[in-house]
Amino acid sequence: MKTIPDILCIGSVLWDVIGRSKSSMRQGSDVPGRITQLPGGVAMNIAMTLRRFDLRPALLSAVGRDAAGDQLVIEARELGLICDYLYRSADLPTDKYMAVEGANGLIAAIADAHSLEAAGAKILTPLQDGALGSATAPYAGMIALDGNLTLSLLSKIASDPLFSAADLRVAPASPGKAERLRPFLEQSRATLYVNLEEAELLCQQSFDTAPEAALGLLARGAARALVTDGGNLAAEADASGTRQATPPQVLVARVTGAGDTFMAAHMNAELRGKPPQDALEQALQAAARYVSGETAH
Repeated sequence: MKTIPDILCIGSVLWDVIGRSKSSMRQGSDVPGRITQLPGGVAMNIAMTLRRFDLRPALLSAVGRDAAGDQLVIEARELGLICDYLYRSADLPTDKYMAVEGANGLIAAIADAHSLEAAGAKILTPLQDGALGSATAPYAGMIALDGNLTLSLLSKIASDPLFSAADLRVAPASPGKAERLRPFLEQSRATLYVNLEEAELLCQQSFDTAPEAALGLLARGAARALVTDGGNLAAEADASGTRQATPPQVLVARVTGAGDTFMAAHMNAELRGKPPQDALEQALQAAARYVSGETAH
């Protein structure tokens, strides 16, 4: 019997290959450091954080029927994540993400999510065939969705009745994919989690602060928006008003996955019934602990 999840995480589930150095880096730098390979991807990172909050998230994604995919599923299950609803294909290799981080932040990254993109709507089958939902009984829980999906699939999700009852939370995979979230501005049916740069790309204008950006997203059609800006003021805006908070100041040890941690912590706080201001502050505290290296990947 398949396990019933507390929340769904839809998007990239892959291997993160991260090189980190304590040295500041620039193009062409060749420095000592550490290279790790860990389960990753936006959907995976969110799910792992939700699991640390004692929630039971299920993954909806594409994972290959190769050795890398088999090991990824084994490790995900050992972490307590529900993998029963994954789309497994023998024709699609397991995706990877590679990044290099220095003391001065993210230097470069490449996301190879071609299999997720190729799988397309097949990853949503459990929401249609009755396993998690159907056309007559849409899934009514919380869903974390990441922007690694294709624009056509994100557009479908933004307007699809299968998601009409869900509490949909959406984040871009990176600034380069932020504009893929534009369908959710047009439909006004989701909570968007973005950083300042991503908000500017979505709105096609510049903002000085996160509160301005959050209001800008609402003006463009978002139902609700949370905007972060590194160690600067963060904000949330919806029809009820605007809330803002400053992240705790910490020594930055890593940056990859910080936004995912913020999003997961905020969703957890709201599932626990925390008021909006408290949920925002708790999410910022969780993200700060993550970038400082205090919490696990």
